Amino acid sequence: MSNNKDNFDLADLGSSLPAAAAALSAEERAGLDKLQTLAAGHSDILETLSPKVRKRVEVLREIQSQHNELEAKFFEERAALEAKYQKLYEPLYTKRHEIVNGVVEVEGVTSEAGVDQEEDKATEEKGVPDFWLTAMKTNEILAGEFCFPEMRCMGEMIIQIG
Repeated sequence: MSNNKDNFDLADLGSSLPAAAAALSAEERAGLDKLQTLAAGHSDILETLSPKVRKRVEVLREIQSQHNELEAKFFEERAALEAKYQKLYEPLYTKRHEIVNGVVEVEGVTSEAGVDQEEDKATEEKGVPDFWLTAMKTNEILAGEFCFPEMRCMGEMIIQIG
């Protein structure tokens, strides 16, 4: 924070929280820039306040500074935790990809002689046809957001990415 307690510079806040600023999205950074611009235009407001109110504002700034330090620590720990679990998820994603795309077969699937035609068709298919399309169609949130052709295109994109 600035040494001059009568002048509040929001840029001081940004420089005191490099970890939190790094965790901000581009949209959040733009919002912070806008807030800094607004604050710069209103810095003379403190000059109109009585000394008692200025002191209260300074205490509020210190409380906010403590909050920002805790929040920065939270963002750091959350990022580390997300990275840890992303590594744990990777093998599961790989297995799912292999099964969905027919790269591997799961145990218990056999091609027995004497099965009817429908089961013959099922044994010819590899993986799980339209897996992502079905997943999106049965998801309550996504089902209401997209129409069938959009979902089919998204499902095909996921297949290409995955």
